Order: sequence, then C-alpha cells, then structure tokens
Amino acid sequence: MSLPAKPSSFRHPAFLLVCLASSLLLTPLSVRAQSSSSSSSSESPPDATISKEAPAKSAPRIAQPEAGGSAITLETSEPLFDLAVALNVCGYDDGLANSAPVRLKIRDDINAQIAPSADTRTSRDALCAYVREHTLVDASLNLAQYISLALYLSPPPSLSPIVGETELPPDSTQVVNILPLLRTFAESVNLHAIWIEHRAEYEDLLKRVHDPLTRTILSTNIYLHLPVSSYDGRRFLVLLEPMLSPSVTNARIYSNDYIVVTSPAAEPLGAVHMDDIRHSYLHYEIEPLVYSRASAMERLQPLLKAVQDAPLDYTYKTEIVPLITECLIKAVEDRTMDVGIPKPAKPTAVKQRAEIEQYNADLSAYEREAEATRRKAVDLAMRQGWVLTEYFYNQVGQMEKESVSLKEYMGEMVYGMDVDRERHHAQQIAFLPSGSRDVLRRAPQQLTGLQLAEEKIFKGDLAGASDIANKVLADPKGDHAQAHYVLARVNLMQRQPGAAFADFQEVLDSSKDPRTLAWSHIYLGRLYDVKDDRRKAVAEYQAALTVRDAQPDTKAAAEKGIKEPFVAPKVAHQQEEDDDAPLDPSGKAEKDAYRPPPPH
Repeated sequence: MSLPAKPSSFRHPAFLLVCLASSLLLTPLSVRAQSSSSSSSSESPPDATISKEAPAKSAPRIAQPEAGGSAITLETSEPLFDLAVALNVCGYDDGLANSAPVRLKIRDDINAQIAPSADTRTSRDALCAYVREHTLVDASLNLAQYISLALYLSPPPSLSPIVGETELPPDSTQVVNILPLLRTFAESVNLHAIWIEHRAEYEDLLKRVHDPLTRTILSTNIYLHLPVSSYDGRRFLVLLEPMLSPSVTNARIYSNDYIVVTSPAAEPLGAVHMDDIRHSYLHYEIEPLVYSRASAMERLQPLLKAVQDAPLDYTYKTEIVPLITECLIKAVEDRTMDVGIPKPAKPTAVKQRAEIEQYNADLSAYEREAEATRRKAVDLAMRQGWVLTEYFYNQVGQMEKESVSLKEYMGEMVYGMDVDRERHHAQQIAFLPSGSRDVLRRAPQQLTGLQLAEEKIFKGDLAGASDIANKVLADPKGDHAQAHYVLARVNLMQRQPGAAFADFQEVLDSSKDPRTLAWSHIYLGRLYDVKDDRRKAVAEYQAALTVRDAQPDTKAAAEKGIKEPFVAPKVAHQQEEDDDAPLDPSGKAEKDAYRPPPPH
C-alpha cells in the first residue's frame, strides 16, 4: 500500500457559546483529528504543570493545547488507534456488530496486508502472543491498561513513552513492553498509511459526535451557572476511537487532564454514551469546587463510619472528599435526569380560561410524577452507598430556586450540613449488596495485603495492620517501602514517635510512590514540630511540596505546616500537668494525617 501525503491536522471552530446570564465566556469547542504531521504531534511534549502542588516535568498531552484556546476538545489519537488495531488483530471483537463501519473496513485492510507476507504474519504472531500472556480476567481492566499506555505515547513511528516509566500510570507499566512489538507490526502493515486512508471517516464521526457533545456541555454549565472558560491548565478531552467497543466508555483523570475514551456506534451512526461523558464532565467541573474546601472536610469525617458496610470501593470508605464529590454529582444527575414522560406543551394562543386551567393541571401532574421518578433515583443512589445524595439533591433544588451558581452555593452546602443528622440518616439505610458503576473508576477489587492493612488502620485495628506489614517485610519480594509506611503510622497512633521516625526514614530511602513520599515528609515535619525543631520541620514540609503528588490535600497540609508549627492535640485521658507524656504528632484532630488518601 503506497503512503499518501500526510495531511495537516483537522481542526475547526464549532460555534460561539451563548452567554449564561452575561457571564459565560465565548469559547469554541475544539475538534481535532490528529496526524503525525501536525505540530501537536510532531514536536516534543510541551512543558506543563503536572499537579496543583508543584511544577513537574511534562504531563500527558494527547494534543498540544493552544494558548487561549478551548479547555474542552473532541479529538482522535494515532497512538490510541495503533494499540486498538493491535488488539483487534489479536482477537478483540467486543462490540464488533454494533461498531461504526470503519472498524470492519480497517480490519479488512489489515488482513489484506498480513495475508501475502510471512514476515508480517510473524510480527503479528509475536504481538498477539504478548497480548495473550498479559490478558486480565476483568475485560474492562484489560482494555484500560492499553488505553493508559496509549495516552502517554509519542506519535508513530517512535511510539515511545513521553515520560519516565515511574511516571506512567501503574496499569500501563504491565504492558509497556508491547511497544517494540507494536512498532515492528505497525511498520510491517504500513499502519500509518491505513490511518491516513481512513481519516475522512474519522472526521465524519467527529462531526456527528460534536453537536450532541456541545449541547451536553452547554446545558450542564447553564444548569450549574458556571462559565465554560478557555484553557487555563485544566482540560477536558473526549477521544473518539472507532476500533474499540461502543458499549464501553473508559475515563480517567491524569493530573489536570480529564480524559474520556469512547467509540461511536453504527446505529445511529456516531452515537456515544453521552451520559458517561456528562458524568465525567461533572467531575471536571465539580471536583475543584469540592477540593477547594478540603480543609473544611474534617468535620464531615464521621460520615465515613456510616458507609463501611456500603457496596462502595475502598476510596469512598476512607476519603471524605471523593465521597462528597460523587454524592453531589449523583444529586445533579438525578435533578436533571430524563424522567421518561413528556412535559405538557404550553398553549401558544389561549382563547378560553379552561385551556389555561387544563394546562396548569397537566403541568402539576407532570411535576408530581417527574419528582416521584427522581426521588426513586435518589433512593437507589442512597441504598448503593451514596449516602449524601438526598441531602445534596435538596440543596441543589434550593440552588435552582435562588438561581445562583454552584460555585456560590458550595460553601453553604458544605458548611451548613448537619453532620450528626446526616450520619444518623445514613446509619438507617439498608444498603444493596452491590453498588453502581462509576465510569471514572475501575471495577471493585478484594482488598489484600497492604491495602487491607490500610483499611485496618482506618477501623482502628492497629495490631492487624502491623501484623500484615511485618509479613510483607518478611517477604523478600514484598513492598517494603509501603510496609514501613503502614508501620510508621501505626507507631504514631500507638504514641511511639521514635519508632515512627525510623520507619518514615526507611520509606524515604526506598519508596518511589509520590504520595507516600510526600506524606512521609509531612509526618516527619510534624514530628520535628513536636520536638520544637522548627528549622527541620519546615525543611520537611518544603520537601513534601517538591514531590510529584497530584492531590490537593498534600499541598494544603504542607503549606499549613510551613505557615505555622504543628501542635498535637492532647488526648482525652491526658492530664494537663503531664508535660512529659508522649504526644501523637498526627493527632486525633488531624485524622487525615493518619491515613492520607491512597495513591491514584
């Protein structure tokens, strides 16, 4: 197959956004179909801020953002195409019957290249052997590991990670060694030429998805009274890849990039799961508003005890901010859901009073039925473990009446919550045996090893957590750094600061996990503060800020330590005159300091 000339990248402005009470910025929703000849894919990855905490090397960029351009883009990615093709060649047939026609055409083109060449068949067989050896039992996780890898690759022909291996998503490192085999196979079938040949069909699918996506983004922002701003370091990307199953939406958050990978269906042509995309977009809009008040979440911690038996993933049982975020998103979704019944049309020309009265009666009946439907959805969410959905549902309803933005109303919702009342309410819920699927997260896993130790710390089973950590240390192949991290916090809670100090030093000497390193520095800073060594304490807090951890609570804790010394609160049984009693450097009032959120 001859290689056609490389076209320039496809990009066009879609429209100018309508003003939202004169506050929305006029911003086009960008659409791009990338090629290796475009500036966004042929140049080195741009320097960027990886996290909100500290400048880092370079973030994964599917396309280089334009200064002042749109923060919301609909794109395609050639590295993602290459990996998706590889999976198709090696038996990935999920959703094939419902896929856009271009998927079958590309598969036929690949087969035509493979059939006459023994060398090509050899490269295919090597590629497929690797795929088989790295197949996971969970189909969604199996696909996710390749998508994670694709998002961090430079364009063909190099197809190389744009960051170091330690900075790759953990799941992608499981399959990173496929890249040499993929490069050989892509060259043997002239995969770039096939990509170019089908560009027009990809662009047509982009156009079909564009308008529904635009309406979804606009309607969401109008409802929340939030502006759609231009690029400011945060991006929401929707990647379209027809070679994947249209039944699966794969979404993830990488630092400041919220990425949704989706595939268009054949009937109707170009249809995608817009509800999954909207859910991810609500994360993009709402998470910063919740995290900006992370310091006020301590008072909400008792709510976590009420969800320990709920069918939720580990994160939501141990971190209050993600739980609040998801409950608020559920509430917004339930408030704006399609209730499945037509709303009465207001008469355009009314000649008789009876017509107005009939319309009002029909409208009231509709509103009652619609509210009953929404309340059923709220009740289901509560029984699935999202115990604050009803609270936020009522609050969002009040926000509607007052016609204020979510940003303006967020403080009142958080600070005005009666925590004891909501906790008591949550304790009365009969949870379902299984929960709901969140497109932004992976399938629930049974906690084992050090994950189980973390949960035991949360539940106060310090002996159980310590026992697990010591077993890991006894295993030459165990994660010794994380085991020391568990033991260090156990020692803190058992009021043994000297032992905790030694374990944290072991963590700093051996761990490569940014979050574990950052929080170890914060713990050490608090230990030094308790010992009245302010100079060393500040040095530890500053070290925490230099570690590449993308969670806002890390920055908040480190900056607070720099601003003022940590003071360990006295425990209930401690007498005021007992000045020599050991202090807990994390302190009960600093509950999150015991167990910062696990790495994401």
